[in-house]
Amino acid sequence: MKHLLLGIALSVALFGCSDDKTKSETQAAADVAAGKVIAERECKGCHGLDGKGTAPAIPNLAGQRERYVFVSLMEYKERKRMHAALRDIAGQMTEAELHNVASYYAGLPPIPAAQGKVFSPYEHGKVLAAACANCHGEDGNSKIPGTPSLAGQQPRYFAVAVQEYLNRVREIDPMHSLLRELKGLDVESVALYFASQTPAQRPAAPFGDPVTGEPLTAVCGGCHGSHGVSTDAATPSVAGQDAQYLVNAIKAYGKTRHHPGMQRSIFGLTDKDIDNIAAFYVVQKSKAAESGQTLIQELTEKCNRCHGGDRDNPAMAVPKINGQDKDYLVMALRAYRDDKRESSVMHKMSLPYSDSVIESISSFYANQPAK
Repeated sequence: MKHLLLGIALSVALFGCSDDKTKSETQAAADVAAGKVIAERECKGCHGLDGKGTAPAIPNLAGQRERYVFVSLMEYKERKRMHAALRDIAGQMTEAELHNVASYYAGLPPIPAAQGKVFSPYEHGKVLAAACANCHGEDGNSKIPGTPSLAGQQPRYFAVAVQEYLNRVREIDPMHSLLRELKGLDVESVALYFASQTPAQRPAAPFGDPVTGEPLTAVCGGCHGSHGVSTDAATPSVAGQDAQYLVNAIKAYGKTRHHPGMQRSIFGLTDKDIDNIAAFYVVQKSKAAESGQTLIQELTEKCNRCHGGDRDNPAMAVPKINGQDKDYLVMALRAYRDDKRESSVMHKMSLPYSDSVIESISSFYANQPAK
């Protein structure tokens, strides 16, 4: 997991001392006044004259770093950012005018932070997961033969599996009614909750031979990891899984479930081979795939390395994000993740973020006091 919003390395001109201090201060004041005129004419419809976004997903500019606002406007002027109106507005201004309006908004008092609740995908998922407890266990460790355990399972795989039930790719009727009401954010939250639970150590299966099954898993390890513990969020862990479920799932790939890789891998396996493979995996020790309880704290600590509130140098081109509009932060992070906003660094950092994680990070910073 990675962190939030853009850092751009820029050279900053350093001016020597001058005896003409009064002239310098007058010029600065004149620039701010000129910037206010521009803001009145071009910007207040969206960003307000007080620097507060007039609608959700419009960023607050009040108290933002002057250098960051200027660099952002230059990116619109140079058509590096995708916003038609801002491209037109910035394109008609000189660099001096962009400096003026950036200086005006930077000099305004910050907008008070939102007084909402920070969204926790782990806690949200825990509440929703209660509906799964009767079959899959309160902590995701199922005790019903033929029913899979969800504890420690990879989150992206879980989300894909849910979609397969909803799309009737997997034909298990009870799952359809339970999952139909879940939104995407809900599914990701439940996935994170179960991924963060510790899988229980299972006793040996009542069938098959784990010693004989181990060499048969050589091909399986290429995707499912050593001893069945996956390190890929989209590939399920099979270590410590219910043996009967494993047998049923493997056989289903030969009949009703479609996955070319799995179908090639199981081709030629006998029923006895499948029993032995399941017997091997059921006694392997698994582990939690995520640490959802501390995830947001860990991520925001990384974000603060660039965006921390103590970095108040106005010459920096890294934005302040404390107290920023939550919907704007969500939109910006998704744009970086989906490679729709230029920054190879931010794209790589945000690529693993699910929408639920983006929602949580954004709500966290929106509720932090702006400085």
